[in-house]
Amino acid sequence: MDPNEPLPLLGGLSAARFMRRHWQKRPLLVRQALAGVAPTLTRAELFALASRDDVESRLVRRDGGTWSLRHGPLPRRALPALSRPGWTLLVQGLDLHVPAAHELLQRFRFVPDARLDDLMLSYASDGGGVGAHLDSYDVFLIQAHGRRRWRIGRADDPRWVEGVPLKILRRFEVEHEWLLEPGDMLYLPPRWAHDGVAVGECMTASVGFRAPAAAELARELLGRLADQIAQSDSSRLYADPAQAATDTPGAVPRALQDFASAALRAALDDRDAQARALGEWLTEPKAEVWFEPRPRAARAGQGLVLDRRTRMMYDVRHLFVNGESFEVGGRDAQLLRRLADRRQLEAAQRARLSAQARATLDEWLEAGWLHEG
Repeated sequence: MDPNEPLPLLGGLSAARFMRRHWQKRPLLVRQALAGVAPTLTRAELFALASRDDVESRLVRRDGGTWSLRHGPLPRRALPALSRPGWTLLVQGLDLHVPAAHELLQRFRFVPDARLDDLMLSYASDGGGVGAHLDSYDVFLIQAHGRRRWRIGRADDPRWVEGVPLKILRRFEVEHEWLLEPGDMLYLPPRWAHDGVAVGECMTASVGFRAPAAAELARELLGRLADQIAQSDSSRLYADPAQAATDTPGAVPRALQDFASAALRAALDDRDAQARALGEWLTEPKAEVWFEPRPRAARAGQGLVLDRRTRMMYDVRHLFVNGESFEVGGRDAQLLRRLADRRQLEAAQRARLSAQARATLDEWLEAGWLHEG
């Protein structure tokens, strides 16, 4: 994707200009961003997905001022009648299960994969919605079927209504209001309050992004760094040959405190270990994702395509795939980075890889992480 090429998806803005003017800054409404769009699956297919235990789904119902929330799996009998107003079914991670949803998500890869999360699809009966709320991450709201009325505004008072199973804002001051038709799209930066209400039956796709909190990120990285330290052969034991006899045995020795501090600094100063920990965490598959091993011999002369569930990224020294890290360099690094960026590799490019790299890709093929074609 050329970041300077105007895109109908962004109302004629280039991806570069959109990121400068709107990303994390201000909303953007694009009429007919996806002209002729159709839902990525039928209503019946969406209901069937919601009934599976490997798919994250939620049912939100509103009856006057009373809200209810139920988490999936949601068999069809758990869903209200289609004629009943005021209910919404939300199915998360649609891109992991539906090829068309995965393809739709690829249109938004002008944002780094490290930030791109998933595609959610919501089905709503007339009047359905989840109330006025805000997200801590960016979101693109794509009207796939029917119509939905959106009201948005800055959240100056981000307190929630008490006694409700949803995070619904106590105060919501509307600044803009639009009725979205099929193909229309609304982008919202983080912390913009929004309330979408179905006008008749409708489906809305939401492209969400990852925005890890600092505490969450630190916890994950420290845990992974600890694992790496445990596997290291360079660990040395504390020793205190100069320790004198003491009449205060309950006091922690200062030398031991210094030893502990030095051990922590050594772990935190290891930038390579930090980079590996971050890349492995960013590419870790979600809990409900698993791959089907396909043991068979690789065929020469075939291109490669990443499985839609595979997460693959890289930095200057490493390659990260589904929670694992690899050190690569030279031509292999160039070609495998291309695989991460394009999610496919042509047969001629595959043939240029070293024997070691081709053997690694053969292992990924057997694991179901990528496919020939």
